[in-house]
Amino acid sequence: MSARTPFIPTTVHKRDEFSETVSGHLEGAKDAKLVLRKLDGVPFWAKPIASFLARKEVRSLRVVTGIEGTPDLIRVDDEGILRSWSAGIPLNLAKPDTAEFYKDAKRILRDMRRRNVTHNDLAKPQNWLMAPDGSAAVIDFQLASVHRRRGKLFRVMGYEDLRHLVKQKRRYASALLTPAEHRMLARKSLPTRIWMATGKRAYNAITRGLFSWSDGEGTGNRIAQDGPSITTDLLANDAVQGVSLSPFALPAKGMGIYAFVKSDLSASEARALISETRVELIQPVAVLPRTEVLELIAMNRLDELEIVLNAEPDLRAITDPIVAGRLNLTDRRLAGV
Repeated sequence: MSARTPFIPTTVHKRDEFSETVSGHLEGAKDAKLVLRKLDGVPFWAKPIASFLARKEVRSLRVVTGIEGTPDLIRVDDEGILRSWSAGIPLNLAKPDTAEFYKDAKRILRDMRRRNVTHNDLAKPQNWLMAPDGSAAVIDFQLASVHRRRGKLFRVMGYEDLRHLVKQKRRYASALLTPAEHRMLARKSLPTRIWMATGKRAYNAITRGLFSWSDGEGTGNRIAQDGPSITTDLLANDAVQGVSLSPFALPAKGMGIYAFVKSDLSASEARALISETRVELIQPVAVLPRTEVLELIAMNRLDELEIVLNAEPDLRAITDPIVAGRLNLTDRRLAGV
């Protein structure tokens, strides 16, 4: 048996109790970007859930591999799940408003259904991407299901995948909704109504209470819980005109808070505004672009940022100084720079 080609990590994108998502490439293939869901560092108490999610993801990726707009499974080993990189930016940043995008997104769902796969987590706009050419892509198959037969459960879950796509369409391109889609939005399936009334409450209590974790890309719930007081305290300084908080992956473990403050303060003066136990990184900037753009910078998602800048070239003059002075150096550490 030939030796496994080593994976070379370059950027940590997110962490939670059940995995770590890292982009990089195989040794000797620097131009072929890949994503590794690392499982070898999961704490022992989280391993049962992490293993369950990993099995679902691997099974689903094996089935959807080859569908345009879904990741290809590369390999599975003790390190984790290696898949192809899906180029694009999340819907909450891309805000697609063309009929072509939603037509292509429906095509992906049809192709998945033909292979008896439902995604089950498409309410999150972060799981939908708009590729550089304007087409659609779907990522994160941790909760996906491969159905043995096309029974009632398969039809309900497929319907919910489509309904969640229509919800994204309502959010970003409501003028394009058809009468049938309006009716779909008003008609949740019975299992969904039961889940919203019972199971989701328990899910939120466990993930946000026990794990301090939310659905926001593994960011944890710190910004939701502590963000208002952090923002108030920073704005109490007369030298601060604006604040934007973003999550980022800490060098060792977990997620931190990255604060961008609109201010003329120096880096050291800005750092003195608030303790590192509350805000791990704080960067003074001359201008605050929108939150989604700053989040890409904080999380070192510079490929996605480049897509945004190609579509909005006037934004580059604002973001270039911020990128040059960014404080999350995880990508540079992993790359050995």
